[in-house]
Amino acid sequence: MTDFTYAVDADGVATITWDVPSKSMNVMSMEGFAELNAHIDTALADPAVKGVIVTSGKKDFAGGMDLNVIARMRAGGAQAIFDGVMQMHTVLRKIERAGMDPKTLKGGKPIVAALPGTALGIGLELPLSCHRIIAADNPKAKIGLPEIMVGIFPGAGGTTRLVRKMGAMMAAPFLLEGKLSDPQKARAAGIVDEVVAPEALLARAKEWVLSAKEADLVKPWDAKGYKMPGGTPYSAGGFMTFVGASAMVLGKTQGVYPAAKALLSAVYEGALVPFDTALKIEARQFTSVLMNPSASAMIRSLFINKEALEKGANRPALPDQTVRKLGVIGAGMMGAGIAYVSANAGIEVVLIDATQESADRGRAHSETLLDKGMKRGKVTAEKKAEVLARITATTDYATLSGCDLIVEAVFEDPKVKAEVTARVEAAVGPDCIFATNTSTLPISGLAKASARPEQFIGIHFFSPVDKMMLVEIIKGKATGDRAVAKALDFVRQIRKTPIVVNDARFFYANRCIIPYINEGIRMVAEGVEPALIENAAKLVGMPLGPLQLVDETSIDLGVKIAKATRAAMGDAYPDGAVDEVIFRMADLGRMGRKANAGFYAYDDKGNRLGLWDGLAAEWPVAEAQPDLVTVQHRLLMAQVLEAVRALQEGVLTDIREGDVGAILGWGFAPWSGGPFGWLDILGQARAVEICDDLTARFGPRFTPPQMLRDMAAKGAVFYPVAQSKAA
Repeated sequence: MTDFTYAVDADGVATITWDVPSKSMNVMSMEGFAELNAHIDTALADPAVKGVIVTSGKKDFAGGMDLNVIARMRAGGAQAIFDGVMQMHTVLRKIERAGMDPKTLKGGKPIVAALPGTALGIGLELPLSCHRIIAADNPKAKIGLPEIMVGIFPGAGGTTRLVRKMGAMMAAPFLLEGKLSDPQKARAAGIVDEVVAPEALLARAKEWVLSAKEADLVKPWDAKGYKMPGGTPYSAGGFMTFVGASAMVLGKTQGVYPAAKALLSAVYEGALVPFDTALKIEARQFTSVLMNPSASAMIRSLFINKEALEKGANRPALPDQTVRKLGVIGAGMMGAGIAYVSANAGIEVVLIDATQESADRGRAHSETLLDKGMKRGKVTAEKKAEVLARITATTDYATLSGCDLIVEAVFEDPKVKAEVTARVEAAVGPDCIFATNTSTLPISGLAKASARPEQFIGIHFFSPVDKMMLVEIIKGKATGDRAVAKALDFVRQIRKTPIVVNDARFFYANRCIIPYINEGIRMVAEGVEPALIENAAKLVGMPLGPLQLVDETSIDLGVKIAKATRAAMGDAYPDGAVDEVIFRMADLGRMGRKANAGFYAYDDKGNRLGLWDGLAAEWPVAEAQPDLVTVQHRLLMAQVLEAVRALQEGVLTDIREGDVGAILGWGFAPWSGGPFGWLDILGQARAVEICDDLTARFGPRFTPPQMLRDMAAKGAVFYPVAQSKAA
């Protein structure tokens, strides 16, 4: 079995077709590189071959590198990574020079990349080494270099070639942000050279090969007198670009993402030297990133484990449970958002509220989102009409007839939810699964209102529903496997990432988020400078500081949760110091962003202006301030210890779900791979040492769970075996 096939037609045009057996998307391996290299050698050595087309036998060109390759190289150490990357550079440079004389740059054979669809990662780095890139006009295709999104950067020449092709400033969004484009936008940006009708792709590629002149084969950076677009680092224009890029990268990453820094170093240093030396610099920087534990942690969580969960890693072995007709009860922001993402995925939706006006308002939310999509060119008028036609807004529970899944999204009040449960079950068939969208109320308790508790499950969406990718599925004590399978298949349909947890107060996500917020508020009460709290969080990779986060979620919600938790826990309630602060903020009418007043100040349009200057009057800032690391440890351990406790108590049953859920649900330091990934990087023994110190200074909430102590004593890790997978 081969990944690449080779054929020569009667006109002397060789076609190298990439078609990895048993894969829906081509991925590159070192064996594949060897095959490609051999075919290139054959073409260049055969005088009858006039040129080469490199294309795909699949609907897409390629999805990237086989992550098994990266895992094997990393296991061999830095030298193995560097040598492996340089082998790739050698093959791609051979394609680029195509047999031409190194001095005269003549005598080469034209090599064109013909892309039928998506081309990502190495799937674009290979075409960038060709003399021309022709893409099929496929609006669903994505072209780009998304490596930065999983903790690495383009290391097979993509970084060096794209910068020399476009200039550092123009290349920045594609390299530093992983921006993906459809073929037309890729052509407009200068990434691909031509876009043609899909049926004309190979014919146009052949036409170009047969008409190409020797000058068409010389890359600008190999030609005499080449000047980098936008200038090199010490030119007048380039100086400003590189200074600005450095500031931008540090501002966005806060210095915690090694890949972004390494990429910028490769671009900066590579721009000062000849092309082949720049490739070596790129390889060295790529090696340094792969040897950093952050890279493997991000790849594991954001790619391997995320993909596994989306494909149903923990799904019960039951027949397909695809949702045909969905009922959504409650047309507020959550219900309206659920209705939108479901209808957008092709599901028929009945949206019910107490009044027709409220139901119509919920449906109008979908129209608003679709209109925004039309303004951005992402949605057509036909698409908008189709989506809206799938949503029936009504007050009539009888319209739920035929629904195979209900998602209830009414007020967080057990009595209201119980009434809705009874009304729904009276209207739907006996096989319908009932899901409650709650963020705090125990599922097993809510299921008591159901006549079919085995078909009752929790589905916790995060707000805003259309943007947040995580969905937390909660199994009650009586929840059956079919309900779990139905929930998982539904989440797959709406193209989100699921985690499945067992029932407990706050489930998994909120039990970790709330201590993070509370620790920040507790420090305000202690006199810690609020700016120190917020910036400490951002400097360790949290997207929002705890005070900004509570403003976003609303302080009155925090008050409600605090009162309910205190009532449930009684004398064991641990957060009295926190309540003093949030209750006082509520009394002052500072309810958060929605009220344009919270821990932060806002203008009339809701734009955040900065921390409220009245905080110091309410909670004076202490003269002696804690060091940055102590604040960071308090904020991180508040979350991480809850994650470990959730695993220890059986609420969480799979650490993959714990890490992926933490990153997608509340943005836990993505560079770390998640709470369990971070503990592995830190080391369990060091984590226990930090927690013992925090316990001595700040109280028993930092006491390490026994699981963590046991792992520290044994030198154990959460991920003992390196995970690898083709991608």
